[in-house]
Amino acid sequence: MTEFDRITINPARMNGQPCIRNMRLTVRRVIEILAAYSDREEIRPDYPELEDEDIRQALRYAATYLDDRIVEFSVPYEPYKVAA
Repeated sequence: MTEFDRITINPARMNGQPCIRNMRLTVRRVIEILAAYSDREEIRPDYPELEDEDIRQALRYAATYLDDRIVEFSVPYEPYKVAA
């Protein structure tokens, strides 16, 4: 298996955006779907064509475009505290 054998880029499909298995389902949309659903099993009824390996590769593909860098926040970080 190549690292991204399920990610396809075709200038004639979805304006050349990276897609899952040449479907009209972009990597970006997969990431948005993951952010919107609290459980992967909830995704299946709405996106039955989306397989677990599609999700893994979309996440890995998106991660390749993120830089490891330090981001300064204007508000100091305070650890989350659980109410007793």
